[in-house]
Amino acid sequence: MATRTKHELRGARHSRIRKRVTGTADKPRLAVYRSLKHIYAQIIDDTQGTTLASASSVEKEAGAGGNADGAKKIGTQLAERAKAAGITTVVFDRGGFRYHGRVAALAEGAREGGLEF
Repeated sequence: MATRTKHELRGARHSRIRKRVTGTADKPRLAVYRSLKHIYAQIIDDTQGTTLASASSVEKEAGAGGNADGAKKIGTQLAERAKAAGITTVVFDRGGFRYHGRVAALAEGAREGGLEF
């Protein structure tokens, strides 16, 4: 029996989470992706299949690195963009990553920015 890679295991966790977590127009999904160098976040309406707001540490104007402090900045920046789009409440999709470190920092920044979840 072949062993599964970290990537395959994360994909399995993410699919288990996505069975229950879906974004609607009233309560869109805040999806997080964490790479080795950067962190990305999107607010998605799954019924329409559209991204309503996004932020990432790759953007020049973000002024944030891929560490926990940078993730917190990305969370607050995403919350500002969400407010501009008229979004106040979301459901959090950690994307198969542990709710720890950069993922938790992004969520904390989003909450401080005014998003509720």
